Amino acid sequence: MNRWKNVAVIGLAALVAGGAALVYAPDGGGAGVSQTLQNARIAQSSERLPDLAEDGAGGARSADSPHVIYDPGTLPDPVQRMLSKIVSAAQTGNLDAMRAALEANELKPMVAAAHVSDPIQYWKEQSANGTGRDVLAAMLNIIASGGVLTGKGHDAMYVWPYFAEADIGKLTPPQQVEFYRVVPPKAAAAILKSGKYDYYRLGVSPAGVWHYFIR
Repeated sequence: MNRWKNVAVIGLAALVAGGAALVYAPDGGGAGVSQTLQNARIAQSSERLPDLAEDGAGGARSADSPHVIYDPGTLPDPVQRMLSKIVSAAQTGNLDAMRAALEANELKPMVAAAHVSDPIQYWKEQSANGTGRDVLAAMLNIIASGGVLTGKGHDAMYVWPYFAEADIGKLTPPQQVEFYRVVPPKAAAAILKSGKYDYYRLGVSPAGVWHYFIR
């Protein structure tokens, strides 16, 4: 059995329904992550994404797609810790809970092309009803879709969703399903027409610095 084929489905359920895949022990270690994912894989082994080739490193890919990281347990510990803060805050449904993750950086992550001094207020203004819960939902969906490592050395960055860095026109059918899970239909149609991804993306450096959540 290709054990990685079901990780995207498991990750989505865990992150959106309970965040189990990113729950940490009190000492801040990541040991609980791998065990939780292993338990989830056993319990949900029948749920798989078809037509993705195993690459043996916690991700999946087709011949023309990048290495996609679905299992957060394979990420560097600082990245796991930052994702844990983001996911835990997003699941509260309260934008103000995101301040701890935002202030974990020396500089706040970029949330718009122009400088924004208060990301929380900005997200409230950009949201559909002023609560920002649709923005929090977008964060969870993006992280659950799988990420990709881009660049090298000082330029290295873990980016979600992975298809923000892929050729949109070459997504496989399962990858297109992941795309539609994240991107609203109207925006998806525009992206497919232009071939340029311009919806939300989230970037965390290997050192665990949250660099951006921007569209």
